[in-house]
Amino acid sequence: MFPFTAPRPPRRRALFRPAGAAALALGLAAATGCSSGGGASDDTVKVGLVASLSGTYEPVGTELRDGFKLYLDTHGGKLGGRKVELIVADEGDGPPTAVPAATKLVKKDKVDVLTGLVGGGSVNAVLPLIQQAKIPLLGSNARPPVEDIEYVWTTSFLSDEPGRAIAPYIKEKVDGPVYAIGPDYQGGHDELRGFTDEFKRIKGKLANPGGETTWTPFPKTTNFMPYFAEIAKTDAKAVYCFYAGKAAIDFAKQYAQSDIADLPLYTAFVTEGSVLQAQGPAAKDIYSVLNYAADLDNEANRTFAADWTAKHDTQPTTYAMASYDAAAVLDKAIADAAKDGDVTPRTINKAIAGLGQIDSPRGAWEFGDKAHSPVQTWYLRQVRPDGAQLANVMVQDLATLGS
Repeated sequence: MFPFTAPRPPRRRALFRPAGAAALALGLAAATGCSSGGGASDDTVKVGLVASLSGTYEPVGTELRDGFKLYLDTHGGKLGGRKVELIVADEGDGPPTAVPAATKLVKKDKVDVLTGLVGGGSVNAVLPLIQQAKIPLLGSNARPPVEDIEYVWTTSFLSDEPGRAIAPYIKEKVDGPVYAIGPDYQGGHDELRGFTDEFKRIKGKLANPGGETTWTPFPKTTNFMPYFAEIAKTDAKAVYCFYAGKAAIDFAKQYAQSDIADLPLYTAFVTEGSVLQAQGPAAKDIYSVLNYAADLDNEANRTFAADWTAKHDTQPTTYAMASYDAAAVLDKAIADAAKDGDVTPRTINKAIAGLGQIDSPRGAWEFGDKAHSPVQTWYLRQVRPDGAQLANVMVQDLATLGS
């Protein structure tokens, strides 16, 4: 059983407003300084960032890249007092693209740290490279459990945690069975398993035939209407799903036009990021569970949100926040490594392990010892009007998870 916190009243929202809905594309690299080409020199650290800059999850990968760049841009292009050479590579839709991209960064560019990675499948595929090279992988999106975690960290979360966090809330609020649906690949399996396992454990019932999650082919599914027609034939009283990027836009727009549009929709990620503007009114009232909301009222978030909206003219997201935090972690770790002597992949990794609490826009968190993932609060949000725009507005705390 995981810790479950009683709901607290919503926090006052941070005092910022996005000026519009435009999403700006930035360049791929952010770096000054020179490097020896063999890891950290006396004044430069090489960071490799792999993210989906093409394919289904391009909106997610773009925000991972831009979140890291934002931290560099607001900290003089340095981490831990060292100049940073940031080398960005395209993860595409998964392992076939991610592995060669990461291999080039590690073996040819000889980066000191690897960060980013949108997909859980990409993480698993890159692990042998990380373990062989013995460089820290500081992932900034959800990942599956990993057996050998010595050099593996994430500033985001484990992929099953969103579903685990929201399952008790849905069980309490929905009077009847819930239909579970998601994309047929590792990240989808992990996300939906977190929900269905916890929902069944607390005696919730799935409306799916046979009590098993319905899977949609990934990444080729763009027409969800046949699936919605099947849901309408069941006794479902609500739907839980996980989709992100371009698939999330299709899902939300079609859901609002389907025979099940009146069923409450609970999700991880469907309304997160620039996809919300593309979804428009179709996203209104959708509930989501995440480790961040743009209206959290704390000093770190006020700074982050103001800096982000100044550059991007839209609200920040969990993707940008987790990558921003990855840079913040490296800032502290590299500084600590420098105090103790040489800055190398191994000393950076050792310093990450000893950081303790991180002051973050999501609220304070720290790495757990068992999985090297954040011990953090999860929030319930709902798409509601926020001024002239729709936004994911924080409703309440749900749970504290992490290990």
